[in-house]
Amino acid sequence: MNTVGIQRISLYTAPYYLDMDDFAAARGEDPEKFHVGLGQDDMSVLPPDEDIVTLAANAADPILREFDPKSITAVLFATESGIDQSKSAGAFVHGLLGLSNRCRVVELKHACYAGTAALQMAANMVRVNASEKVLVIASDVARYELGSPGEATQGCGAVAMLVTNQADILALETGTGYYTEDVMDFWRPNYRDTALVDGKYSTMVYLTALKHAWQSLIESRNLNYQDFARFCYHLPFGKMAVKAHGRLMKIAGLEANDDELTHVMGASLIYNRTVGNSYSASLYFGLTSLLETDTNNLANQRIGLFSYGSGCVGEFFTGIVGKDYQSHLYQASHHRLLASREKLSFSRYLSFYKQFGEVERSDNIELPVYTKGRFRLSAIRAHKRQYADQQRPR
Repeated sequence: MNTVGIQRISLYTAPYYLDMDDFAAARGEDPEKFHVGLGQDDMSVLPPDEDIVTLAANAADPILREFDPKSITAVLFATESGIDQSKSAGAFVHGLLGLSNRCRVVELKHACYAGTAALQMAANMVRVNASEKVLVIASDVARYELGSPGEATQGCGAVAMLVTNQADILALETGTGYYTEDVMDFWRPNYRDTALVDGKYSTMVYLTALKHAWQSLIESRNLNYQDFARFCYHLPFGKMAVKAHGRLMKIAGLEANDDELTHVMGASLIYNRTVGNSYSASLYFGLTSLLETDTNNLANQRIGLFSYGSGCVGEFFTGIVGKDYQSHLYQASHHRLLASREKLSFSRYLSFYKQFGEVERSDNIELPVYTKGRFRLSAIRAHKRQYADQQRPR
């Protein structure tokens, strides 16, 4: 298929998780508040020796085992969990993956929208120069203050996408709908390592951005609801996407019902239920979940994707699923990854939470091995982060 888009898509999350039943018991809450109210069963918890770089490198690793690392011409790294105010996190990933020096690397930020900005930039790079092979990575750690309303919506993960002129997975169509407004619904000042959020306001802004981005799309492309086989949304938590699609159906003049919601978006929520929020990666966890768990063959079908980033930017874009997409997915390895995670006690979750904060505030620290992933943060020496490849001979 000589069309621009996603040739491969791979995800990674931490090898530890917290069961929301245990979280509810420790916080004195009804578990249904999380299972039903948020649409979340577990949350991935990052060990102290992982960060956005290791998440990203581990996500990209399967792609670079299939494609020559030296063929990658650019790395666009999207995150709102930055580890350095100057050096791009993508530069660390470039080194860990052994990419060519003839490669451009940049980090992009706009809350949870940055992954989509990176994907659209990559597609346009390929449209200008068909020989480009762009590695787009969205990687984030969602952290909130202990005991805050946002604590239950934490999580972490990374999605890596190879964008080329051979769109085996998803061909990106030109023409999108977008909306921007300067608001303060979610933010994290430089002096904080946890985010601040006005939850009810952020939900309202999300739905406002959805409405305007959808209207912009259908006006510019002459599309309507019936032109779409499936929908994916930014997933701060699963129930937000359900609410969003219900609103979209109302805007489209349709009556929302559970059967329709399950049919057009249910499969996109499965991975998020067990991983939690991954900020800029969450939409693409949803896309991967849809492609790998939907029981129907979606080949040649149009997917609608809504990306939202607080502050705010919303974009509604579309893609056509590749005719042989199922043969190019890493479905088995993703299922093994999710199934092999270790369940944490609530006390160990608190310990990991505390240690993660200590690592981020440290200028000199040696880290024991916690992660089961290939790449890990091994130390910080004289303010310099040191990473290790656990499969590289010592």
